[in-house]
This record gives sequence, C-alpha cells and structure tokens, in this order.
Amino acid sequence: MSVKTKKKNVRRRFKRRGTHPLQKYLREGRLPHIWCPGCGLGSALNCLCQAFSDEGFGLDELAVVSGIGCSGRAAGYLATDSYHTTHGRAIPFATGLKLAQPELNVTVFSGDGDLFGIGGNHFIHAARRNIDLTVICINNYNFGMTGGQFGPTTPQGANSTTSPYGNRERPFNLPALASSAGAVYVARWTTLHVRALKEAIGEALRKDGFSFVEVLSPCPTSYGRRNEMGDGREELRYYREKSVIKDGADPREAAIESENQEEIVLGKFLDEEERPSYPRVAKASLGS
Repeated sequence: MSVKTKKKNVRRRFKRRGTHPLQKYLREGRLPHIWCPGCGLGSALNCLCQAFSDEGFGLDELAVVSGIGCSGRAAGYLATDSYHTTHGRAIPFATGLKLAQPELNVTVFSGDGDLFGIGGNHFIHAARRNIDLTVICINNYNFGMTGGQFGPTTPQGANSTTSPYGNRERPFNLPALASSAGAVYVARWTTLHVRALKEAIGEALRKDGFSFVEVLSPCPTSYGRRNEMGDGREELRYYREKSVIKDGADPREAAIESENQEEIVLGKFLDEEERPSYPRVAKASLGS
C-alpha cells in the first residue's frame, strides 16, 4: 500500500469517528506519522497538545520549533506556526522568533541528540540569558533516526551502533545541566506518566523565562532492541518499576548514569520565582 493511500485511509477514519478533541492542533493531512510502534513520541506530542488546549491557546498564539531527528518531525504534525530547523539549531531559531514576536508562546520540541549533542552550546546560553522559551526534550538515550548511535545522554554500559561493547562516556544529567545554566523551571517525567507530564508542560508554558521539561521515552527499534529491553510496553514497564517521584529534589540526584541503576528520579526539580526574561530585559533597556 502506498503512503498516499495510507493517508487517505487515515483521513477517512477521522471522518467516521467524528472530530478529535485535539484535532484543531493537528495537521490531519500529514497523518499517519512516521514513528515506530512503541515509540513514546506520540504520547509526548499528545501531552503537548493537551496542555495547549487546557491553557486555552489559539493557533495564532503559538509557535513550535524543532530540530532534526525523530522528535524533530513533531513540528510537521502541528497546525500551529511551526518550524523544522537544521540539526542542533532549534533554540537559535526559537530565540529569534521570540525576540521578533514576543507575544507568541514559543515551544521547542526536540530530542536529546539535537538539543544536547549538536545543540548543547545553544541550550546553555539560552538558559543563561533566560530567553522566554519552553524547551521539551524527548530523551530516548540515542540518536534514533540516524542509526542508533550513542549520544550525550546514553547511560554508561549501554549498547549502540557506535558502542557495541557498551558506552564508556559519562552522560549528561539534563535537569542538573538546565538548572545550573539558569533555567527557571525544570521537570522530568516519562511517557508513562502522561497526566503529570501534561501538567508540567502547562506549568512550563505559563512560566515567563526559560523552562525545561525532560521526557524519558521508549525507543524500542534502536535503543531498546540493542539493550534487550523488549518492545515499547516492556520499556514503559521498566519506567514504572524504576521511577521514584521526588518533587523538589536536588537536580544533582537526577543523574541516569548506568543502565543498571536502581532508581530513576522524576518530578519537578525547580520552579523559581520569576525573574525578568530576556525579551523584557531587552525592552526595558531600550526604554520602551
């Protein structure tokens, strides 16, 4: 069956079932999506759309920017103004957009490799400047779209196409990195904890300043298969068994360093009293 025929069949199913409650945020003509069975990206995107709906955002109030990778394809499925940018450059594009149109709520939705591998320098400086952005990082521990190479969040000991004998590099602790760089809101959830994830995204969207939400997500095709974790359901079961919710914990406790560690810390780590975001500071300095 051709891709064109599949898309026609999906549109027919939409019409038979009636209007989806989040349909206004989705580009129906781009469905079905390309993500693998068991991937958590559909759940994460659903949580983002739910948060948009709960916060009452109209399409003309939103912009979503993504980079390259599996997560980066999300921008193409949204009916908001959206930008699928070059690899590692989602945050600079989003920064320019926010400075040019400060009334927009700008969200960056991308993956761990895009945001913290190629785009790591942009992330820390946007946080340092307190640019008014909501950054959602889908962390599946590898460069999934480009072949399953290890990346800046791959746990030590984990296998990938470029670490067949186990990764030996210490990974980033993303909540600690975000908080130390200057973010005003930092949280981590998984695609199993959808209610908490949706609420965290809503809080981040309301925040004036640089907010960061890490989303731990299954990647059964690349990461899960090579590390014998089973299918997407088995990876979610792994998160259920390993996750411990510690709201307000020191972000340094959130490290995921080994594939065999006993617990994965989730929760809201940081929610600072708002300090002026960069767009407001820049406006004040111009005397307008």
